[in-house]
Amino acid sequence: MTVLPDDGLSLAAEFPDATHEQWQRLVAGVLRKSGKEVSDDAAEDALSTALEDGLRARPLYTAHDSAPDPGVPGFAPFVRGGRAEGNTLGGWDVRQQHTAADGAAVLADLENGVTSLWLVMGEGGIPVSALGRVLDGVYLDLAPVVLDAGRGVEPAARELLRLYGERGVAKEAARGNLGADPLGFEARTGDDGFDFAPVAALARRCAEEYPGLRALTVDALPYHEAGGSAAQELGSSLATGVAYLRALTEAGLAVEQAAAQLEFRYAATADQFLTIAKLRAARRLWARVAEVCGAPGGQVQHAVTSPVMMSRRDPWVNMLRTTVATLAAGVGGADAVTVLPFDHALGLPDAFARRIARNTSTILVEESHLSRVIDPAGGSWYVERLTDELAHAGWEFFQRIEQEGGQAAALRSGRLRQDLADTWAARSAKLAKRREPITGVSEFPNLAERLVEREPAPVQPSGGLPRVRRDEAYEALRARSDAHLAATGCRPRIFLAALGPAAAHTARLTFASNLFQAGGIEPVTEGSFEDSGATEVCLCSSDALYEERASEVAASLKSAGAAQVFLAGRPGQYPGVDAYVFAGCDAVAVLSATLDRMGVS
Repeated sequence: MTVLPDDGLSLAAEFPDATHEQWQRLVAGVLRKSGKEVSDDAAEDALSTALEDGLRARPLYTAHDSAPDPGVPGFAPFVRGGRAEGNTLGGWDVRQQHTAADGAAVLADLENGVTSLWLVMGEGGIPVSALGRVLDGVYLDLAPVVLDAGRGVEPAARELLRLYGERGVAKEAARGNLGADPLGFEARTGDDGFDFAPVAALARRCAEEYPGLRALTVDALPYHEAGGSAAQELGSSLATGVAYLRALTEAGLAVEQAAAQLEFRYAATADQFLTIAKLRAARRLWARVAEVCGAPGGQVQHAVTSPVMMSRRDPWVNMLRTTVATLAAGVGGADAVTVLPFDHALGLPDAFARRIARNTSTILVEESHLSRVIDPAGGSWYVERLTDELAHAGWEFFQRIEQEGGQAAALRSGRLRQDLADTWAARSAKLAKRREPITGVSEFPNLAERLVEREPAPVQPSGGLPRVRRDEAYEALRARSDAHLAATGCRPRIFLAALGPAAAHTARLTFASNLFQAGGIEPVTEGSFEDSGATEVCLCSSDALYEERASEVAASLKSAGAAQVFLAGRPGQYPGVDAYVFAGCDAVAVLSATLDRMGVS
């Protein structure tokens, strides 16, 4: 009898280890059956996924996929966390955003799990004169306050500091951020006349009198919301942070004091691994900047669930998106997390939406125990490699900005705008072809849903970088369909002609139904074309039946009055068929042209 070593992992101990090359041969065999003749590394490449910034996600990672030592939490390069204890003591700071002067909503949030407030002030937010009323009943020595006041940062900060004094809050007990972000304001508005002198004065006052207050926010959301990639978001934030360090030290602050005045804000998306890697890479990159400057290198991070990913149609799906994004932010080590309510894209959130938003963090911390372990993704070969690759891509973009004269110069020259626009154009093409699906919008839309209505949100500052959304092209199509419904009492229709038995046509019938509904076009599958009220038709069946019947059926439908005949499948030579719809076709272009022909304006 063979005695196996008592290592607790004795299963299969007598079998030889499988090699990477053996796995590649198995993959090549599977791909060969699908018509792809590849071998060795090419087989692995065939299963890789292209990401933005020139990165690729490979299908398999092993211990040979090396990455730099991430260190330990609380020490450079801070990849595993900016604090030695991470979020294990009580979870991350649950920070909720408020744009309206609603003191009752503020108190409801604080009484039900929110631990800090993010108040949008001035234009597009809460009037400075209403700040005292909004914070009425709030224990300011317990609840940190983060301001976001744009050009009005100085009066907003003065009012908050006045409230601290009036309510007897000890200076060392005040927590939060005064939210000065001149370059972020310029990115949003195009206004480059923001005077930095008052900001420097606020930073000096915080450094000398309020040890728990920071004066500046490095907000990367304007670049994310303009369509930027993760590396562009990282590079822009680094360039902005460096610009603020230069300005503060020139104003007389020590570099240690200047670095301590910055808090960084990043977007968290439903691409959980990319979000985890981005937050880890951001800390590593800032540690490098701080090392060069001779300052402590920890980066304080505020993660916000991405406004770009929020859909206006089927907004309930946003709850799932924000849950994944919040999980990623927590795993990535964010110090504070803001979960945007699921109805954020529709206007001011209601009480139910705010409740779901704050409870998202509560469930992940209290029930899923996500904060019990520091850096849960640490040691994952994929995450460590992605963190390293993203750090290099972000550093390269940062260096480009610095070579052009810094963040302010990049904004004013238009180069940064063009870089972001190029990235968004490439992503828009994927969205249009449904290579990046949007559940409830480009995939599985529901034409019968009742639109969720909300009170309009305050108009946000504009004039600088654009704000984009993943759903914008499809939203425009659906809006055309809605207008047609309101004017005529029915939506534009297309008849789906199923050829042969269900086994032959079901897959393509489902595909075509989803595709046309994404543009607000109602598919009709019952009865005849003549009775459908449609002017266009789409044939749905198998390739074999197309060969036998497509041309004949297309001619018959044209004789019956069909103005356009589609075929669901790869383009072929079928007389009478005008166009083809298939996986990977430009759905937005097809749907827009179809609505044009139908007279839906």
